[in-house]
Order: sequence, then C-alpha cells, then structure tokens
Amino acid sequence: HIFLSNRPGDVRYGTSGKPVPGYEVEIRGEDGLPVPPNADGSIDIGDLFIKGPSAALMYWHNREKSRDTFQGAWTKSGDKYTRDAEGYYTYAGRNDDMLKVSGIYVSPFEVEATLVQHPAVLEAAVIGKTDSDGLVKTKAFIVLKAGQALTEEEVKAFVKERLAPYKYPRFIEFVSELPKTATGKIQRFRLRDMEAQR
Repeated sequence: HIFLSNRPGDVRYGTSGKPVPGYEVEIRGEDGLPVPPNADGSIDIGDLFIKGPSAALMYWHNREKSRDTFQGAWTKSGDKYTRDAEGYYTYAGRNDDMLKVSGIYVSPFEVEATLVQHPAVLEAAVIGKTDSDGLVKTKAFIVLKAGQALTEEEVKAFVKERLAPYKYPRFIEFVSELPKTATGKIQRFRLRDMEAQR
C-alpha cells in the first residue's frame, strides 16, 4: 500500500513525501494520541498511523498483534516518522530499532546517515548500549574506508556539529565489517546480541 509519496513537481529528497489522496496519516505518541504540532507546524517523532481504503483485517492466529496494529479505522504501521513544517513525512526507523536516549527517541538511521558523511567512514551501524548508570546511550560500529584513520573523539565531534547533543554516539567501536543479510541489510540484532554477551 502506498500512503505517502513524493509526486512529480512536489519532491522533498530524503522524505517519504505527503499523504496520497484517499489516505490520512497521524503521528501519535506513546499515549496513542496525536503528537501536537510545534510552533512552526512540524511534528516530532512518533508512531505512524494510517487510515484509508486498503488495510488488512487481522494477523492470522495472532490476536494480540492484531489488536495492537488494527485500531478501528486506523492501522499502526510499526514505523516512526516525523513531519516537517511543510507537511513532508520523514522515516525515522522501525519501532524495534528506535532508541530512547534521555527519554527522547533517537533514530539509528539519522545517526548512521550523519556518520557516513565523514570522508573516512565507509559504513556505520548504531544500536543502544546501557551505560554504567543503567541509561541507554548510542553506540556506533564504524567501518573505515581503506587507508583511513579516525579517533573516537573525532567521530563524536563530527556528529555533535550536525545533530542534537543527546544523539551523538557515546560508545564507538571500529570494526572491519558489519553483519548483513544476503541482500546487504545491516543486522542490528546481531550487534545487539554481540553487545549483550560482553
């Protein structure tokens, strides 16, 4: 189902676009209520709900998931989104991949996209790591380009210049490769498992 899309003549690169005719979308908070718009009309990160003419009725033999996902005329997508002041929606990640740092959601995709802007970084993956105080902080696994060198402090400074302070990775590990599926998708669950075994 396509419910958000950029259209010819109305494109905002890096976004999923705007709702297509016939569909309504809402960004809701943990309380299930719509996230109120900021003064400029933008909406902070939350769960994307969709209402429209095409939706499944249930998950086969999974009543609990059906009740969580299908809420009246609305469907909970399982994705986190934001909306900018002009009404364009930006994907922030799957609910399962989101990190809650200092009580605020952090998209690992946003941090990863920032990390790979550094000329020495080939690729990166970000997960949550619990620190010695029991708080979740971001941890970055970074693969450097051949012949490149980078320090943890250089990485932190680079991200701090581009993102809100609570988003920069507190923990950094340089690795030779990242675990991936056969199609090249990063397997964050394997990084989380590896971290949990330490």
